[in-house]
Amino acid sequence: MPTATDFKDYYTILGVSKTATPEEIKRDYRKLARKYHPDLNPGDKDAEAKFKDLNEANEVLSDPEKRQKYDQFGQHWNNPGYTEAASPRGTNAATSNFDQYGDFDSFINDLLGRSRRTTSTGGFDGFGDGFRSQAPAPNTEAAIALTFSEAFHGVQKRLQLDDETINVRIPPGAKSGSRIRIKGKGRPSPFSQQRGNLYLTIEVLPHSFFRFEDNNLVCDIPIRPDEAVLGAEIKVPTPDGSVTMKIPKGVRSGQSLRLRGKGWTLPKGGRGDLFAKLQIVTPQDLSPIEEEYYEKIQANTSFNPRVQLEEIKL
Repeated sequence: MPTATDFKDYYTILGVSKTATPEEIKRDYRKLARKYHPDLNPGDKDAEAKFKDLNEANEVLSDPEKRQKYDQFGQHWNNPGYTEAASPRGTNAATSNFDQYGDFDSFINDLLGRSRRTTSTGGFDGFGDGFRSQAPAPNTEAAIALTFSEAFHGVQKRLQLDDETINVRIPPGAKSGSRIRIKGKGRPSPFSQQRGNLYLTIEVLPHSFFRFEDNNLVCDIPIRPDEAVLGAEIKVPTPDGSVTMKIPKGVRSGQSLRLRGKGWTLPKGGRGDLFAKLQIVTPQDLSPIEEEYYEKIQANTSFNPRVQLEEIKL
């Protein structure tokens, strides 16, 4: 006998409130999907189950129509006496018949178009076969995690969808949030058996050195104080190898230098730019001669970086 405990609270699963915005749902789903992704938790059945629940919760709550139905009827799936008037959002007393569902999963599968829904008498719920056979095949949403290298270069991936293994080619230049359509690889329609499309949402795993700021590829480059003052030529890593970068005289800590064409792969070909953010690093262990020269500089310099502070007052 199904019980109320079969009900899955998708808001709790995603860790969001019932008033969460689509942006909040998307943000928290991505964070948790990355944490529990099977690729990062090989052999962990609990993480695999959690990842499945996260995808299901996101599929329902990210769709306004499905979310409304879930909010209105979800927790009442096993209550045959429930009417729409009993719902806080209800506006009429049209009875919602839940007798046909054996468990909560059946209700959700029906909401997501994953199974054929029949009435207790075995017939269709008010629609003819002709209408059902013309219903569009449902699209399927899934998430896939890529390393920086896989996303930059492109990669072939094997994806397990239900009982089917699908080979997917991810083109170079994918970013977190990118969506890839694989035509005809979604779940089949419960009525026509035609298959919808599979939409993969990309999640690029963090890299230890490179990162994205908006659409730009960025890295932090430490330099010495003398290199900042006098200028220098240094080696800088890029996604496909090191290059020589010229540091002009008098740069500031936090200043960015652009390396044209050394950034991320662009979907239509070519490369974006890499921004090297300079960080002036003060030496901690000075040799006696280094300390002597720094003392000479300090004693003979006329530069005062705080001269403008003398005018500041309340």
